[in-house]
Amino acid sequence: MNIIEVDRVSKQYSGHKALDEVSLSVPEGSVYGLLGPNGAGKTTLIRIINHITAPDSGSVTFDGHKLCEEDMARIGYLPEERGLYKKMTVGEQAIFFARLKGLSRQEAISELRKWFDRFGIADWWGRKVEELSKGMAQKVQFIVTVLHKPKLLIFDEPFSGFDPINANLLRDEILRLRDEGSTIIFSTHNMASVEEICDHITLINKSHNILSGRVDDLRREWADGHYSLTYTDADPTTFMETLSPLAGTFATSVDTRGRNVLDLRLAPGATLRDLIARANEASTLHSVNEAVASMNDIFISAVKANDPNTLL
Repeated sequence: MNIIEVDRVSKQYSGHKALDEVSLSVPEGSVYGLLGPNGAGKTTLIRIINHITAPDSGSVTFDGHKLCEEDMARIGYLPEERGLYKKMTVGEQAIFFARLKGLSRQEAISELRKWFDRFGIADWWGRKVEELSKGMAQKVQFIVTVLHKPKLLIFDEPFSGFDPINANLLRDEILRLRDEGSTIIFSTHNMASVEEICDHITLINKSHNILSGRVDDLRREWADGHYSLTYTDADPTTFMETLSPLAGTFATSVDTRGRNVLDLRLAPGATLRDLIARANEASTLHSVNEAVASMNDIFISAVKANDPNTLL
């Protein structure tokens, strides 16, 4: 079942079309990456799903019905531009936001204490917000976003400003929330995080959805005939020359066991069977693995294919 269905949504601001008949489906219980260059229309779509603005045309369905104001209690949103009241204490600030989400003061304190312990910021409960580092402030904002256990969570650049250790902490929490039943949409430019945690993605460019699908499927699809061969008992240069009638775009390396690795792309008309047969004749072949494209390569290739004049 899809928790969000966006059907041919368009939105225009003062002559600029931010979204042009964008459609996508977000499966329930998934982590869904919303990708695209700056100005592509991602933030506008997020604002529409959050009921902050309305589409000019098209529709958004949430959990089987047309999205409405009452659904906002079941959605948690962490915008890229975040703000806390600097003169309040951290604890009172967090309680304030929790009360806005419908928790009683007692419930808020109980749940917040657990989260503060988990995120290693319990000692900051009574300190002023203005004393927090950017990373600590983002932890507080993340906590108050997820505290009421919403069915849908939307994060806009959630890893921005985090060091690798805290980025890993946040990644683990996002996956835990997914495993506990939440659906997560997050907008990011961090392609490594997409590969690590996203089940599905949509790539928006110049107001259009230009690519959607499961991350694993897209990485295989965009690999486009690339393979990695591990071998011994052959000179790398000679081995490449032997395979050149069947393949090209070579890259050589050595693995941790000292074996030669050759990455290549199968030539048009050539078959993997023929490639393996020739490689076996010329070397001791240990493995042949289909390569997968990186999300960074897919992002760049898809955007440039959509608009060759795009500068990335």
